[in-house]
Amino acid sequence: MTRTETAWGPWEPAPLLDVVARFSALPVPWWIAGGHAIELAVGHAFREHGDIDVLLLRRDQLAAQDALPSWEWWAADPPGTLRPWRRGEILPGAVHDIWCRPGPGEPWRIQIMLEESEDAEWVSRRHATVRRPLRRLGARSATGIPYLAPEVQLYYKAERPRPKDEQDFTATLPTLDTTARHWLTAALTESHGQHPWLTALAAGAGLGGVSTRRRPAPASIPRAGPCRGGG
Repeated sequence: MTRTETAWGPWEPAPLLDVVARFSALPVPWWIAGGHAIELAVGHAFREHGDIDVLLLRRDQLAAQDALPSWEWWAADPPGTLRPWRRGEILPGAVHDIWCRPGPGEPWRIQIMLEESEDAEWVSRRHATVRRPLRRLGARSATGIPYLAPEVQLYYKAERPRPKDEQDFTATLPTLDTTARHWLTAALTESHGQHPWLTALAAGAGLGGVSTRRRPAPASIPRAGPCRGGG
């Protein structure tokens, strides 16, 4: 088990199957996110992880307390700090991350990430014009584990890529079909204009000569329109 020291105490991420067991009974959608989602998409493990992330829609945030009823929940409010999340409290829109541990003095084990939605669409909290139908936000592994679609996870990792994000991109790229590459290309272009991953995405995806200048989003993005960063 990887142990990482932080200013708020150590992280020892819970095993993936333990997390799945705790969240499987929830009546709302949830997805494994971060580096574990990438490995589920690729089909095998290829690096260590400093945390484990579970993504919930903001409207379903209280389900996290139901999944971990006896644990401590701490909200990154404001980002860069931690404070206790009270039972039944609806977190403000600026809070996107919740650190969870079994009890006082124990390592942090699970991070909850809250995502925005409108009706049946996921809405990027970083760029509200980047959207996706909720029914296509994730996929399931061969063993039935729900995980965030790799192109969506890579979109978030592309904001300020760290070495592990570059590793994830390189490992995932061969698994992305043309539809996924087109979506990620459009999302990166809409959000960043230029991005170093665009050339690699264009290769082999029928996107030769794709412009990296900001442009109106295509049909796949309907409206031209303390986080640990998804370990």
